[in-house]
Amino acid sequence: MVERARRAAALARWIILLALAAAALGTVQTPKAVISASDGAERAVVHVELAVTPGQRSFGLMYREHLNEDAGMLFIFPTVDQLKFWMKHTEIPLDMIFADPAGVVVGIVANATPYSEKPVGPDAPALYVLEVNGGFCARHGVRAGDKMNFVGFDPHTGQ
Repeated sequence: MVERARRAAALARWIILLALAAAALGTVQTPKAVISASDGAERAVVHVELAVTPGQRSFGLMYREHLNEDAGMLFIFPTVDQLKFWMKHTEIPLDMIFADPAGVVVGIVANATPYSEKPVGPDAPALYVLEVNGGFCARHGVRAGDKMNFVGFDPHTGQ
């Protein structure tokens, strides 16, 4: 009888530990960029991969054959600059959303041509570039002046 009670208590402890672990994992948020209109209305939520190192920023989305509709890559730069991107080795058309340090969209390159080596970008300084599927901005009404808010990560880099 005592042995049975010990086993039951041990099993109960394991169940409690598993429940706590599951709860803790549920609080971990995947990185997201939430794009809102100037009036605060949410336009889109994008689950983002982060490109924060020079190597990650150089490689970007090259050689990808597919990108989910609600997915993208957020390029985070160490300083504000007039950024230009090209599509060399990039197989899918992309929209590129350029934002300033406050997350305000300063320009969009829509449907960038796959494999193009022509540098493209707005004539405005930016700190962030969000790459999403081509046509994303038109489908969601994303435009200059909208705001990106970042969830689940620190949107800064020293690299």
